[in-house]
Amino acid sequence: MSLTLSRQMKAARALIGWEQQQLADAAGVAINTIRRMEAGDGPIKANAETLRKVERALMDAGLELLNHGAPGVRLRQLSPTSEEN
Repeated sequence: MSLTLSRQMKAARALIGWEQQQLADAAGVAINTIRRMEAGDGPIKANAETLRKVERALMDAGLELLNHGAPGVRLRQLSPTSEEN
């Protein structure tokens, strides 16, 4: 799955409690890039490589990207062994 909407990206960041700077740092992109990607209410405007970096950072933080009819996000389910640690 992939990020498609600015709102989806904002929701993903909010779900894990990250500020824009934290996402920028985790993705290895400039904060102005994150601001630009989250601006507006429609499709994310970014080149493919930048979008992949942001998606990877969010997934590494424990998010699942959803596109089942409407873009969304959720926290990944922990495995039973992960919950014990």
